[in-house]
Amino acid sequence: MKHLHRTASLGVALALFTALSPALADSTATVGGLVNKGLVGVGRIPAAQRDKFGETFGSGSGMAIDTSGWTHDAGTYKGSLWLLPDRGYNVAGTTDYRPRLNTIGIEFTPAAPGAAGQEQTEVKATLADTMLLTDDKGADATGLDPLSDVRAAAGDMPMLPAATNGKLALDNEAIVRLPDGSMFISDEYGPNIYRFSAQGRLLSATQPPAALVPMRKGAPNFSSDNPGPGAAEPDPKDPETGRQNNQGLEGMAMTPDGKFLIAVLQSATRQDGGDSGSTRQNTRALVYDASDLAHLKLAHEYVVPLPVFKDAKGKTKVAAQSEIVALSDTSFLMLARDSGNGQGVKGDTSLLRQIFVVDVSAATDIAGGPFDAADKPVAPKGVLDPSVTPAKLTPFIDINDNTQLNRFGLHNGAPNDDNNLSEKWEAMSLASVLDPKLPDDYFLFVANDNDFLAQDGFQVGAPYKADDGANVDTILLVYQVTLPDLAKK
Repeated sequence: MKHLHRTASLGVALALFTALSPALADSTATVGGLVNKGLVGVGRIPAAQRDKFGETFGSGSGMAIDTSGWTHDAGTYKGSLWLLPDRGYNVAGTTDYRPRLNTIGIEFTPAAPGAAGQEQTEVKATLADTMLLTDDKGADATGLDPLSDVRAAAGDMPMLPAATNGKLALDNEAIVRLPDGSMFISDEYGPNIYRFSAQGRLLSATQPPAALVPMRKGAPNFSSDNPGPGAAEPDPKDPETGRQNNQGLEGMAMTPDGKFLIAVLQSATRQDGGDSGSTRQNTRALVYDASDLAHLKLAHEYVVPLPVFKDAKGKTKVAAQSEIVALSDTSFLMLARDSGNGQGVKGDTSLLRQIFVVDVSAATDIAGGPFDAADKPVAPKGVLDPSVTPAKLTPFIDINDNTQLNRFGLHNGAPNDDNNLSEKWEAMSLASVLDPKLPDDYFLFVANDNDFLAQDGFQVGAPYKADDGANVDTILLVYQVTLPDLAKK
């Protein structure tokens, strides 16, 4: 594979690190030529926000910035971004929530790196529009768990997850917006990659290798064990092989040259150790040739070892990956995090929310080989096959860094109030600083998924109130970073 963007210095720096290191990134970390200049802005969308359909706004499982409309004048940046919510409020099981995409207007006046923020209003985010996503026939899709139903393959369309009401079942996780307005959206249930038109209609779908397709009793079964009202759990509860429940294609990004689409599974497949929280480390990155947008072709596949850390009791834990941003066809930023900690949940102090640089240039390409079959684990019981060299990870940005957060009135840890970061950070996107003196500088936008936690929530025709008084805003964090040569490639 041609190394489009990777510099020699980056390759040397990345070789010095491994994914097993629990070390946290410094607030001004440098990785080769990549530099984290720190947090420069914060903004909020209130938990009470409703979209144009009158339903509670769904926050950010995925994000894409409209770079073509990004402008800068007199210290203020203006533009828009798309925030992709997932399957709706589902604390007590999934509902018939219609998948959608939200357009957000942005005005951003950054603080200088290292300076104090101003009331968390550096980013002014305004909901401008909401578009529903439909199936290939224009019919509504749904967030309901596809408990056992499968829509049979037809024409170019592979088999698809279906709910018991017959609708296409989607649990959206990541978005790539294309120049013509169409978009790729990755899914948790499949785990599939879907291409939608600019109007939100399904155009095509890509199914991953058999090793990732969830199987129960020898048949594809896309349930995530989140039955809707009155429905029974799947049997068995967990897939025997394939992606673990709620651990689908969480991260996805297009390379800057538009040639490759990279998608990463949230954690290891069941057969690769994903049946245990301590052995699920070896996940996979799928690299697709995107020269034909309607027919993605798997070009490369790599094992990505997720970061490992110790919890408060000294127990080994593996962080899940939540989003990626491609730097080239051989490197990408990856957001990984723990769970169960932050505003809106019981735990107050996160132990790991961090952005890593992932380098696959020296990793073993397993695409099309025996490990793509469900009966040949690449990491049985979590132990990587000795014939496989994994990707390298380097810590880059520590989202939990209180030195950075405190400048903007935020924190990680007690008190578990509305300035404590919420549990799930799942969206990232880049926009240029548009400064000729800093041609390699970008703003890295990072957003949380608030799980629709609100005290005056309304969805699918009914009001709801999140447990324990949870009322979680959507928060946008913006970091200034230097990414050498990215704009030139």
